[in-house]
Amino acid sequence: MPKVVVVYLSTSGNTKAMADAIVDGANSRNANAKAVNFHEAKIEDIIAADAIAIGSSTFHYKMLPPMEKFIEDLKKANVAGKVGAAFGSYGWSGEAPIMIAEKMRELGMNVIDPVLRIQYQPTEKDLDECKRLGKDIVSKVKKIAEKP
Repeated sequence: MPKVVVVYLSTSGNTKAMADAIVDGANSRNANAKAVNFHEAKIEDIIAADAIAIGSSTFHYKMLPPMEKFIEDLKKANVAGKVGAAFGSYGWSGEAPIMIAEKMRELGMNVIDPVLRIQYQPTEKDLDECKRLGKDIVSKVKKIAEKP
């Protein structure tokens, strides 16, 4: 059963709603997925995970500084080879998920493209896209596990 950790930093609740929907999608494909606020994320969970999805709101054209530090700290968890996905909500510009995906690639993760960006509060259609991302994460983990 693939283990998926969805880490988020949400200023208005929109990115958290996305994280919860990603977890729903992953769990619908028989994964062991959970969403955690980045303050509560444990290095042991990151190390044990097959996939990590990271989401942040965009503020002043970039990800929030605490999330940037969290991602830098992922170097200690040796995440190279793990499946990664980036997502986030925004009001004006939406760069945070793109920046997260770039950092994940620098860490050697297998990043799912495209990143998922949702403006303002997610609609039901948006949440369905989040669930689809959760399913895609599990599919990619299983595909990598099948390779000889």
